[in-house]
Amino acid sequence: MADRVLRGSRLGAVSYETDRDHDLAPRRIARYRCDNGEEFDVPFADDAEIPGTWICKNGLEGSLVEGAAPEAKKVKPPRTHWDMLLERRSIDELDELLKERLELLKTKRRGA
Repeated sequence: MADRVLRGSRLGAVSYETDRDHDLAPRRIARYRCDNGEEFDVPFADDAEIPGTWICKNGLEGSLVEGAAPEAKKVKPPRTHWDMLLERRSIDELDELLKERLELLKTKRRGA
């Protein structure tokens, strides 16, 4: 093998191996349709999860034509400050705390 030299070739530029007699990985084709009516195909691996939308070459978003789009992941609703406060205290406790703070403010105003 050392006595064989490929002259005139660049490293990594061209593969001299043919594509014949090689099995390709199993794949499936997903068809998408844009809002302007254009349809296009995208090949995916057979075990890949196919997304419900895909950006076409024109920059528009295409929707999956055949098959159901995968279910969207459940998103937790954002927790507000009020929700976090209610986790720590009940409404009765908050009413009592409000009355205490209002009394404190009233006594400060009377004393000033």
